[in-house]
Amino acid sequence: MVPGSPRFEREMQTLEAMTRIYCRENHEQPNDSSCCARCSRFLDYARYRLEKCAFGEDKPTCARCPIHCYTADERAYAKQLMGRAGPRMLFRHPLLALLHSIDGALSAGRIRKWQDRRAALKRG
Repeated sequence: MVPGSPRFEREMQTLEAMTRIYCRENHEQPNDSSCCARCSRFLDYARYRLEKCAFGEDKPTCARCPIHCYTADERAYAKQLMGRAGPRMLFRHPLLALLHSIDGALSAGRIRKWQDRRAALKRG
């Protein structure tokens, strides 16, 4: 995915919002604007993986992605973080939550398109 593109920026904004919610509730962070060292490392890692995403602008949501690019530890952390912060996003960041849900609904078509392109390249 291209850093600076609208989709990339929205994905990062969503990740940052979810991480701040999780961190504030689980790591005793005093305000919404900062994260603890662990959560900051996770955000740096997530940004790096997002920049290297094989799908580019056709990226599905991570939950629907056929490629698991996070390490096992980071994937477990992301699952825990999103499981706790996801439902709270509806109240704290409703527009980001709605757009993330729409991206999830559109994921099936994006994945199918990517798999078709990949199969065509293998055939010749």
